Formats: sequence, C-alpha cells, structure tokens
Amino acid sequence: MKIYTKTGDKGTTSLFGGTRVPKHHIRIESYGTVDELNSHIGLVKDQEVGNHTRQILNRVQDRLFTLGAILATDPEKAILKSGQERLNIPTVTEEDIKLLENEMDAMNEDLPEMTHFVLPGGHPSVSICHISRCVCRRAERLSTALYEISPFNVLVLQYLNRLSDYLFVLARKLSKDLHANEVKWIPEKGN
Repeated sequence: MKIYTKTGDKGTTSLFGGTRVPKHHIRIESYGTVDELNSHIGLVKDQEVGNHTRQILNRVQDRLFTLGAILATDPEKAILKSGQERLNIPTVTEEDIKLLENEMDAMNEDLPEMTHFVLPGGHPSVSICHISRCVCRRAERLSTALYEISPFNVLVLQYLNRLSDYLFVLARKLSKDLHANEVKWIPEKGN
C-alpha cells in the first residue's frame, strides 16, 4: 500500500464516509490537533515517568485515536444503510473521564497546595508535559467550535477538558519526582 494517494493535492481531504472537505476545515483542524496532541503524549511517555504513568498514557493515546476517529467522521454518514455505526470501535466513556479524575486525585495527595500560578519549566520532562497540556487546550478549543456547528458525542469535549487538567497535575508531579524547581508566577510590581 502506498502512503501517498495524490487525492489531497488540491487542498481537500476525505472524512470517514467519503465526504471531501478543505484541509483547513474546522473538523480537520480538530482531529489534526488531537493527532498532534497524541504525538506530544508519546514524547511525555518517553520520559522518566514511571510504569504506572506510562500505562495511563498508553490508555490516553488509545482514547485520543478514538476521539480523532469520532471527529473525522461526517455526522451525515456516521450511520450506515444497514443501521450500524460507521465506527466499529469502542467510544469514549464516562469511565475514561473518571480514570483521569482518579489519577489526578491520587497525584494531588502528594503535591503541595497551589498558592500561585506555576511557570512551565524546571526540567525538560516537565516542559514537554506543559506543551502537551497547551496542545490539549487547543484541541479542546477547536473541538468546541466544531461542536457548535456540528454536534458529536459531548464526552469528547469532557475528555479533552479533563485530559488538560491531568497533564497539568502530571507536570507538577514530575516536578516533584525529578526534584525540579517549580517556579511560582508572582507578577512584578508596576512603577
């Protein structure tokens, strides 16, 4: 199978179901950013994060492929003529969201209370995690814009929202585990 098809040479691409849309369409921006996020999560996973966190991130990457597939499906062609759903994959669930919440609760038990905003950085692994959080927020913003014009499973939005929170808490945990300096943002006083 060839990787290149030449069907996108004029600036369009196909959704699941065959509908062609411009490559700059909000649907493409949405699932493309989820794909970008998935790559960043892979980079986080390649850091010294521990086996448990690596397993959670493997699960996250699997869920992000599911989210991408949901976002890449033309809603008008989501149901086949047979009545079956076009996507024959498990969907995102409330349990997926609860897993992220439980992980955040467990990590927060060992972290100092936040009294200020935290500046991203202190260690490359922490910075990579913060970059992932920012890409996740962008994926969420784009997906909410798409949702306004073409609704889909609202759990996709909830998952992205919770994932960005998880990545923030994970960055704080990595700071602690790696003995990195967590720099509080204290605004400079004006003259």
